[in-house]
Amino acid sequence: MQRIITDARAKLPLWIVDNLPGNVDDLKSLAAVWLDEHSKELQRTGKEAMHLFVHLLFGMVIGALLSLHEGQPISHMRPLAAALTERAICFGNAFRRIVFAQVRISALNTIFTGIFLQLILPLFGVHLPLAKTLIALTFLTGLIPVIGNLISNTLITIVGLSISIYVAASALVFLVIIHKLEYFLNARIVGSRINARAWELLLAMIVMEAAFGIAGLIAAPIYYAYIKNELSAARLI
Repeated sequence: MQRIITDARAKLPLWIVDNLPGNVDDLKSLAAVWLDEHSKELQRTGKEAMHLFVHLLFGMVIGALLSLHEGQPISHMRPLAAALTERAICFGNAFRRIVFAQVRISALNTIFTGIFLQLILPLFGVHLPLAKTLIALTFLTGLIPVIGNLISNTLITIVGLSISIYVAASALVFLVIIHKLEYFLNARIVGSRINARAWELLLAMIVMEAAFGIAGLIAAPIYYAYIKNELSAARLI
């Protein structure tokens, strides 16, 4: 951290340097003051993040169980059980298609990130430490929609700061541009799995995010696929 601060103060414009801490001790003092002033907000954010993580975890487990479950034939069930089983099967199929699409998206994102870390940066004489580990983490975190990209981008930017602030800034800009372009490609990949156009899925993500926040944005492809399956089965679309 001391090296990062020293490098930043030597290379950044004066008007930015004047607002930077002089050393690690100053940074610790600033962090302590900020934490003391925003302790309640941090507690609330931490609780919300934990609730979101738990909901995502349980949702993924339930979806996986539904997609893998094989019960008795519906013809042997009573009406309510048969109707609920049909809904569960429909949701499980939607979840399975979205999961396989997300694996493809994560693999594609990992390929782009690997090209940047292992080919583009070395061409400019920059060899990022832990590059292979970062590539592996990019794939693993990429299995989580939306949030996974934020996690991998943050890790790569932090590691880039250990070399110089310019490397970190260039990495952040590159990753943001690539991931923004990937949103449309992702919509096409997921849309091909659920027979939906890219604009339909993007619109569903915007509406769900406005209604339910980040959780709605993450769950939008699954619920849109499920709703579209139900409407198709009912011959409404």
